[in-house]
Amino acid sequence: MTLPSTAREIRLASRPEGFPTVENFELAEAPVPTIGDGQLLVRNLVMSVDPYMRGRMNEGKSYVAPFEIGKALDGGAVGEVVASNAPGFEVGDTVLHFLGWREYGAVEAADAVKVDPRQAPIGAYLGVLGMPGMTAYAGLLDVAAFKEGDVVFVSGAAGAVGQVAGQVARLRGAKRVIGSAGSDEKVKYLVEELGFDVAFNYKNGPVADQLAEAAPDGVDVYFDNVGGDHLEAAIDALNPYGRVALCGAISNYNTRTPAGVRNFGLAVGKRLNLRGFLVHDHEHLRDQFVGEVGGWIAEGKLRYQETVTEGLDRAPEAFIGMLRGENTGKALVTL
Repeated sequence: MTLPSTAREIRLASRPEGFPTVENFELAEAPVPTIGDGQLLVRNLVMSVDPYMRGRMNEGKSYVAPFEIGKALDGGAVGEVVASNAPGFEVGDTVLHFLGWREYGAVEAADAVKVDPRQAPIGAYLGVLGMPGMTAYAGLLDVAAFKEGDVVFVSGAAGAVGQVAGQVARLRGAKRVIGSAGSDEKVKYLVEELGFDVAFNYKNGPVADQLAEAAPDGVDVYFDNVGGDHLEAAIDALNPYGRVALCGAISNYNTRTPAGVRNFGLAVGKRLNLRGFLVHDHEHLRDQFVGEVGGWIAEGKLRYQETVTEGLDRAPEAFIGMLRGENTGKALVTL
C-alpha cells in the first residue's frame, strides 16, 4: 500500500465560550507520521464523538488533560494497521485506539486493542461494546448496586450510554425501567424498540411532574447522564436508600450559569447514595461485560442504534449535533 505524504486532522482552533461552534475547530493537513519501536501506523475508519470531549475543550484541572489549541483533538477510533513496529500486530489488523479526529495516527501498541470486524460491526466497538456500553454496565451494576426488582430511571436514555443502561436493567430483572429523552420520536424508540416500560419527553413539561407520574412507587436507582433538573427530580422521586450513578451532567456542559440542585437536603433523610464514577476504575468487569452484553446482542435481546456522519470534515458538525441531542444512540463519524 502506498501511503500519502500528508493527511487531514481536526484541531482545536479556540476554546468555546458556551456552546461550541464550527469556528472552534480547524481542518488541517499534517505529515503522515513515521512510527518508532512499539508503534503502529493506523488508518482510521470510524471515530467517536462523546459528551466528555466538551469538558476537555475548557482550560482547568480535570480528570483528563484539556485539548490544546492548535493541536489535533483525540478520542476513540477504530482503524486498520498499515504499518507495524510492534510484535503481535500485523498489517491488516483492525484495532481500537484513542487517536481519533485524524486520518492517520502513530499509535502505541500498548494502547491498541485488536477487534474482530467479523464478530461485530466496527462501530459497535466504540459504542455498545465499547466505552459507552461499559460505562452503562459498570455504572448500573457496580456503582448503583442494581438488584433485581429495582425501579430504575435513566436520563439521556436514548444516547449511547443510556440506551444500554436501561436495557441492562430490564434484562437483569428490573421491576420498572423509566427513561427521559428530548423528542417524542426518541420516547417512542425507548418504549417500542428497547423495551423501556415508560419514557417521557423532558421538553413537554417539568421533569419532576413527568417523573412522578411515571414512577408512582418511587425510584430505587437513578442513572444520571444529565444533571440539573433531572437530578433534582430524581432526588424527589428516590425511595429511602436509593442509589444514584453520577455519570454525566450534559445539561450544564455548555452554559456559563450551571443549574444547581436545590433539594440535596433530602439525601440526608432518605439516606441516599450519590456516587460519581469513571469507567476506567471498573476494568475488573470487562470480561463479564463483553460476555453478557455481547451474548444479549447475539441473541437479539439487546438492541442499539447509531447516528453516523460521513467525512472527517463533518466531525465538528457531528460533535455539536450530539451535544444538542440530535443523535439517537451512539454518534459516530466515518472517515
